[in-house]
Formats: sequence, C-alpha cells, structure tokens
Amino acid sequence: MKTDATYQLDNTAICSAVAVEAPERVTSAWIDEQLGDTYQRLGMTPGKFEQLAGVAARRWWPEGVSFVDGAVDAGAKALAEAGVEPGQVGLIINTSVTREHLEPSVAVQVHHAIGLRPACLNFDLSNACLGFINGMQLAGTMIDAGQVDYALVVGSENIRGLQQQAIARLQRPETTVAEVREQFATLTLGCGATAMVLGRADLAGSSGHRLLGGTSRSATEHHDLCVGDLDFMRTDTRGLFEAGLQLALETFAESEQQFGWTDVEHMVSHQTSLVHITALCQKLGLDVDKFPLTLPEFGNMGPAAAPFTLAASQDRFTAGDRVMMLGIGSGLNTSFADIVW
Repeated sequence: MKTDATYQLDNTAICSAVAVEAPERVTSAWIDEQLGDTYQRLGMTPGKFEQLAGVAARRWWPEGVSFVDGAVDAGAKALAEAGVEPGQVGLIINTSVTREHLEPSVAVQVHHAIGLRPACLNFDLSNACLGFINGMQLAGTMIDAGQVDYALVVGSENIRGLQQQAIARLQRPETTVAEVREQFATLTLGCGATAMVLGRADLAGSSGHRLLGGTSRSATEHHDLCVGDLDFMRTDTRGLFEAGLQLALETFAESEQQFGWTDVEHMVSHQTSLVHITALCQKLGLDVDKFPLTLPEFGNMGPAAAPFTLAASQDRFTAGDRVMMLGIGSGLNTSFADIVW
C-alpha cells in the first residue's frame, strides 16, 4: 500500500548519467604513513581503512581546482550525452555537500558556467549523503507536473582540505585513540563529480531509462551520530553503522510489497563501507554481486556516491533491467529509487 513517503512518476526518464573522476589518487597506505607515529604511540595497527571499510584509495581534486569545476564538467557532459541543449533545461539542482560560502547558492555558478537560460530555475538541495536522490525525486515530480521538460541534477565533492586538516590534527602528540576513531569516517571520503539529465519520457523515447518512483523513511533520533562542516567532521562509526543498517532494513521491508525490491537486477547503493553492504545483503538474503562498487577505489563520495556508481556501472545494465538506487544520509534519512533501464 502506498504511504506518504512513497511517490510514483508516469512520464520521467533518465536521459543520461555521467561520472567525473578527480585525478589525484590518494591511497589508504599513504594516509597510514602520515599517521604512523600516532599509531605507534597509541598501539594502533595500520591498514584499517582497507580492512574495515574496504577503501584502498580515494581521489582528490588538484590544488586550485574547485568542486564547482567538477560539477560544471559533469553537467556539461551529461547534457551533451543526452543530446539536450542548455536552452532546453528548465531546472538545475546542485546537491553537493561541499560549499565555499553560505551564499549565493552553488547552483548559480553552475547555471552561469554551463550557459543555462534565465528562465531555468536553479537552487541547492542539501540533505547530507541523500541529496542527489532527493534531487531526482524533486526533478521527476516537476517534470511529471508539466513544469519543465528537462532537469539537470549535479553533485560534486571536494574533501581534500577536510582530510588534510584531519591528518594534521591526528598527528598531534596529544591525539587519543578516541579521536582517531572519531575521524575514521572522514578519512574514507573521496572527491568526485556526477550529473544526471532527467526529462519527459515522451520526449526521451527509447533512449531514456524510466524513473518510476521510490520511497523514503527517517530515523531522526540519530541526528547527532555524524556532524561536520568543511573544517571538522566527527562520526560515531559503530552507531551510524547500526542505526543506518536498521533504517535501510525497515525501509526495504516496508516497501517490498509495493516495489518488489528482491527481484531487482542491480542495486546501486550509497557506499560507506563494504561491511555495511555485506551486512545488508546478509540480512535481506541478497546477492552481493547485485551491488556494483566504486568505494574501494574512490572512497565515500557523499551524495555523489550512488549516482557516480550508477553512471560508472552502465555497461552492466541491459534494456529492461530494474535498477534500485539506495541512499542513506546522516540525520538519519533513507530514500530508494526505482528505475527501469
């Protein structure tokens, strides 16, 4: 039965999905080297980023390259791939967590750089790691309502400075074991950009992939488990893992009858750790091979993670495959999206 947290779309298609890699590869082994003295003093063992989270590397944008540059690059490529002209876009939503200032919105910079028309609505949508999937829902709702023909959703993250500050903080001689653990999640993050063009299915034709709808659920009593800004982020890794897994399981069970998630061919998940994905599969009896992975090489890219993985995994999908996008964001919130490729 449909609940208030579910939505259905009748005329929305994904016209293109693009992933843009940040070029500088930063290995977990390198970060361990930077923290070697701290580990030795505290009796801690290196290698946990890869052993526990499954992150062998993450990417950084070069010094002087803005995350906005990544969003513009991804957005322009997505439009070109979709065959949609900038003048046809009626909505652009930026879903990045990263921002350099409080105002104006990041969306205005991307809007200007891509050359979108003055009548194109533009704004930021922020909801931690769930922002992009929320943006897809909002864009689809406006397309179905007839307000716009095409929408562009972008996301780009730059955590280079945040991680550099975390490493410097943990190198201090007074650093404690608790502080290292509190910064663990911060050091699994990665830079990258992604974009998606959504449009009217009756315009996209056979080249579009239908976005059918989705569902959401919240557990906001856990809003304090992960809190951060561009200078510092603290995470209760264990608490976030347990509460996030429980919320995902409840959302899956609540909406399984309506959406038939167990029959989906591909599950594109927000990626915080391989432990989380493995545990989810074990609890639900799902095949882990259904989950394409970008986490080991690119780290956790926040709201860009799931759409980046979708875009990077398109060669796995065939026409008619059902693809589930599964997002979980600190707060806690979760949203699933149902796509027919």
